[in-house]
Amino acid sequence: MTKIFALFNQCGGVCKSTLTFNLGYHLSLLKQRVLLIDVDPQASLTTFMGLEPSQLERTLYNAIIEDESLPLHTIGQLDLVPANIDLSGAELELVTADMRDLRLKEAIAPIAEQYDSILIDCPPSLGILSYISLVAATHILVPIQTHYKALRGTELLLQTFARVRKKANKSLEIAGFIPTLFDSRTSQDNLSLQTIKEQLSPHAKVFPAIPRSVAFADAVQNHLPLYLYQPKHPAIPLLHNIAQTLTEI
Repeated sequence: MTKIFALFNQCGGVCKSTLTFNLGYHLSLLKQRVLLIDVDPQASLTTFMGLEPSQLERTLYNAIIEDESLPLHTIGQLDLVPANIDLSGAELELVTADMRDLRLKEAIAPIAEQYDSILIDCPPSLGILSYISLVAATHILVPIQTHYKALRGTELLLQTFARVRKKANKSLEIAGFIPTLFDSRTSQDNLSLQTIKEQLSPHAKVFPAIPRSVAFADAVQNHLPLYLYQPKHPAIPLLHNIAQTLTEI
């Protein structure tokens, strides 16, 4: 069965798009057929993968608002459904749309069997676009910054998960939490990581922390996953192990 992972956190700046790109690539290295879906109007994932959002004639917007088929772009070993600023208007249009909760799920359904793993890059909000992503997903994957403020919004995130699971998507599971932007040299980050493990491990697996590194930004500026940009980077085995775990869920 196709597994659909929504990378979700209502906080911005936690590396959702970077993780989506890199985990998608590592899944492809494990012989997975992978589709990435950009559901963020900021279109960071689309840009990271080398497309110019403003020049795209068809994006996810056309699929969830106009009932068109998903526009697929093959980039290297990955397929991408891109986004652009049109999705910001979709938030308003979906308010009155028929069957709005199922719009993304139904758009994915005709092509789901073509893929082993589908990764959805959610926007940094608790709005309708995030909600329909959680309805479409089989699992939530939560990037969380190793910072003392990060846990403040986690309770709201878990409440949203519980609300979706109660009615809209009763089979939804949490695949795990991925601590990001970790600086082992600072006592604050080490304390935050320990707190994340203590408070979140009862809910789901807490993966090893992804280190803070400018190499991630440099890689995406070159439209490359870190594995191709700097293959000996210490984050590479961490990303690969997370991808391996996702294949075993």
